[in-house]
Amino acid sequence: MLPQLSRFCKSAATALLLTSFAIRAAVLVDFQVAQPPPLPQDAKQCTVQILQRTFGFSFGLAEVVEFTPPTDCGAPGSWAGISLNFTVTSNGTQFDRLGIFTFQNVEIWRTSTPEPTRGDGIIWTYLKDVTRYTPLFSKPGTFILQLDNLLQTGLDGQYATTLHATFFASSPRHPPALKANQIIPVSTLANNTGNDASVPPVFSLNVTVPRNAVQVFAELYASGNGNEEFWYFNTANQFVSALPSGFTFGDGPFREVRLLVDGRVAGVALPYAVIFTGGIVPTAWRPITSYGALDLPTYFLDLTPFVPVLTDGNPHNISLDVVSAEDDHAINQNWFVSGNLQVVTDSSSKPTTGKITKYEASPFAVSKTTGSVGDNGDVNVTVAATRSIHIEAEITSGSGRKTRVVWSQNLRFSNTQEFLDDLSVQNVIQTASGSSLSTHNGVPTLVDTFSFPLNINITNLTPDGSTFVANFDHSYNRVSHPAPFILGSTIRERQLATGFFHEASTGNTGNGTNSNTFSYVDLAGNTFDREVTAVDNNITSDHQGGTLAPRNPVSFPHFGPQTPLIVTQPRLPGKRKIGN
Repeated sequence: MLPQLSRFCKSAATALLLTSFAIRAAVLVDFQVAQPPPLPQDAKQCTVQILQRTFGFSFGLAEVVEFTPPTDCGAPGSWAGISLNFTVTSNGTQFDRLGIFTFQNVEIWRTSTPEPTRGDGIIWTYLKDVTRYTPLFSKPGTFILQLDNLLQTGLDGQYATTLHATFFASSPRHPPALKANQIIPVSTLANNTGNDASVPPVFSLNVTVPRNAVQVFAELYASGNGNEEFWYFNTANQFVSALPSGFTFGDGPFREVRLLVDGRVAGVALPYAVIFTGGIVPTAWRPITSYGALDLPTYFLDLTPFVPVLTDGNPHNISLDVVSAEDDHAINQNWFVSGNLQVVTDSSSKPTTGKITKYEASPFAVSKTTGSVGDNGDVNVTVAATRSIHIEAEITSGSGRKTRVVWSQNLRFSNTQEFLDDLSVQNVIQTASGSSLSTHNGVPTLVDTFSFPLNINITNLTPDGSTFVANFDHSYNRVSHPAPFILGSTIRERQLATGFFHEASTGNTGNGTNSNTFSYVDLAGNTFDREVTAVDNNITSDHQGGTLAPRNPVSFPHFGPQTPLIVTQPRLPGKRKIGN
């Protein structure tokens, strides 16, 4: 359908959510803890509805609309910022579903759906800052939302979605946002569905970069699916035979997302482990989702050292894949990946010249697997890996500016898996950490320092696993300045969650708790902190502070005593099934 072109200027984008509360006060309000978009709320704002669609049976049937940029808030591209408001309601029984937002063949947001409840159902709204995609929104183009949902016996939940975009007018007080000159998709370039690619096998695309490009930054989207959803539970191949057949997947827990330019590694990412809301024990993620479930993190690399190669006027191959620490580096099916190149061009139209002066990047990380199998059947496995990349280049722009670029990555990974007490206890202790740094003439240009610790315990309370508990300690700590034209920030998030599940012929039941401690600060001086706890659908404490904190926080509905909660069948790591 075509987007409704009615435009209105108002700052209360969240009024959409508050109105829904007034209409359906008993609805469960789901949310992911995150900072509100750091955009100027006192600026003139123009909001456009991009799409409205109820995703019933929608597998392979994406919503495709045509978008025209508004002119009410200034000339297209002159805005101080852009945000998206995605509001969804659902009622019934349904699994979580992945959502891919694609605009101008560039993926601009990857999300997933909370699992609905019966009765009054659920609602959620997420506000996303998409200012870095201003070059895309500055011209008409095709907007696609892929949200593959299935309706079948036992699964009747539909997702009623509405997407708005809000444009913040620039002014002397709020100047136009900095932006790249061009954004090049690294995607399937499909015109009727999400533009993410499934790997393996490797995904490759030939791209042509402007000959006067002087900086190129790559953004990567990547998430595990299917047999790779719980990749951090997959066991190293040499120890799979020590476990019962069908208990786990192989190919180990180490995953590295690689970007290659003409077959040479240009940069990598160690992904954050996003747990979707149907993962392991659904009651742990209601109403607070796991961090990243509504807004999956992305990863930035500096490809500027390759500018002397990319600006020769010829197409060059950009490849994306995901590899393991096994001898053959294979993974299971599958990961969804895509990317984009944000290009800065010189004021001169003359070609950029230069050369790569140092290239130190092995094809794969250095890894080591150790472990033991006890006489009592306990299995302990540790996979550790390190990755180092160092690339230097000298670049001369058409206008004569010389730049020395140094791009380096130093990353570390460790995953320990414990299978104890006749497999009734399974523990994962994992951390991914490291730093990526790019300097241009000695000035830090891309900075990314991160630590993603993850600890999960699953304990069966019955021999067949039909009753179990799970505990999660999950953190996202990241100092990130992706590019000179993207606002840098520091995020620290820790989530402690627990869940109980019981399967019975009368229906599945369970309960859960979820506690989050979150802080955000950016280079513009914006701050936000939140400490929030939920127990069995109820928010029991909630504090929000900082310059971005809402003036009128949402009031959450209270649900009376209702333990145990009715829940859907959870998805478990490996090939584990409930009650087998």
